[in-house]
Amino acid sequence: MKYILVTGGVISGIGKGIIASSIGTILKSCGLRVTAIKIDPYINIDAGTFSPYEHGEVFVLNDGGEVDLDLGNYERFLDINLYKDNNITTGKIYQHVINKERHGDYLGKTVQVVPHITDAVQEWVMNQAKVPVDDDRKEPQICVIELGGTIGDIEGMPFVEAFRQFQFKAKRENFCNIHVSLVPQPNATGEQKTKPTQNSVRALRGLGLSPDLIVCRSAKPIEMAVKEKISMFCHVEPEQYIDSTELERSTEAENSVKYHQAWHKLCKADGILVPGGFGIRGTEGKLQAISWARTKKKPFLGICLGMQLAVVEFARNCLNWKDANSTEFDPDTKKPVVIDMPEHNPGDMGGTMRLGKRRTVFKTQNSVLRKLYGDEMFVEERHRHRYEVNPELTHCFEEKGLKFVGHDTEGNRMEIIELENHPYFVGVQFHPEFSSRPMKPSPPYLGLLLAATGTLNAYLQRGCKLSPSDSYSDLSDDSSPEKEFPNSETS
Repeated sequence: MKYILVTGGVISGIGKGIIASSIGTILKSCGLRVTAIKIDPYINIDAGTFSPYEHGEVFVLNDGGEVDLDLGNYERFLDINLYKDNNITTGKIYQHVINKERHGDYLGKTVQVVPHITDAVQEWVMNQAKVPVDDDRKEPQICVIELGGTIGDIEGMPFVEAFRQFQFKAKRENFCNIHVSLVPQPNATGEQKTKPTQNSVRALRGLGLSPDLIVCRSAKPIEMAVKEKISMFCHVEPEQYIDSTELERSTEAENSVKYHQAWHKLCKADGILVPGGFGIRGTEGKLQAISWARTKKKPFLGICLGMQLAVVEFARNCLNWKDANSTEFDPDTKKPVVIDMPEHNPGDMGGTMRLGKRRTVFKTQNSVLRKLYGDEMFVEERHRHRYEVNPELTHCFEEKGLKFVGHDTEGNRMEIIELENHPYFVGVQFHPEFSSRPMKPSPPYLGLLLAATGTLNAYLQRGCKLSPSDSYSDLSDDSSPEKEFPNSETS
């Protein structure tokens, strides 16, 4: 069982319920079974006696439980059915402990907040997390727990202490703390202020919990400088997703800490995505990452420029065209494997690219991406690019195993590449993320994630069926990269 604790800072009503519901929905869309628990630190037994003006209308569960409206969010977002015991209150916990004391369960010991109240909280959570909430009646795999109120509230102290202990009982690899905090932006200055979040996290850490993720709520998108400041003071990385410039080999770079850190992250990755972009900055680092993915059998997806650079890398290292390049970076290259499109007008900056939805036709049945798209003869995806693979040289690549499995309708433009004898090495000229949807993920991206988790082949064998009721644990382990390719390395 994995546990995710969602706490809040600075003010109440920050949106912990929506965050908890959204996280649960993301995990469930990955095929995991998710349940949810809401902890309300008030002494009331349940929400039945609350004033709707203060707390909103009561929510009623199947078993008649009157609970907080957040449980309504959980049920609707996750499409599950919860029970009254999925809502824990201080009143319920104290009533439970007092009843046990009256029955003599504590053998005459002095009943205290620690350990008796805190133990009761942990036992309640562990027991309720196992209760099936889906129609298939299977035990959940992940429990999302929302701790109501704000860190520092005296009412919530026993629960915070309970989870300080619980993170070690469950083991740290099975416990994640997400802290939701406010970043105010006073009208007088217009500057986003991080001090409230700093103080909130400091209070949380002082109580023995250290957030793994910080979700910041603000009136406007959080600026990068603000993220970096929160990261520095709160010990949470501002981003992970690696800067390709830090992978580039040079005397100065190789002696830097960032260079070794970047390669350490890359070597540990289960999959590699090289996205689109313009300009030469970072391209050599991207080429290094692509080479690593190709030679080490790491699942790889290249989007737009990422696909073009995959072609450049293959030309240099497999075709031995050491000076191969794109005319975007070297107009005078002797091996222009990526070239300007004929209609591209370099004199204007706007509207000169190949833009919008275009059709890509599959040229072969033997294509992993075609299978991921549902074995369609063609797909229509959105484009945004000025350069393309040189069609005059494609035969040289295909002879060595880099196949151009998708073309435009005229057959002149290379749209999709796939590498033979690799668990997942795919490049697309289009941008599939533009048409991806939360409940209908983009096939190229889904394929990367499936390959990175060793479940791609099983997914394809099941007819590309992946629904919230499915579990990755149900997929065959026979599709793992190391079993298909014994020489591959996986983290």
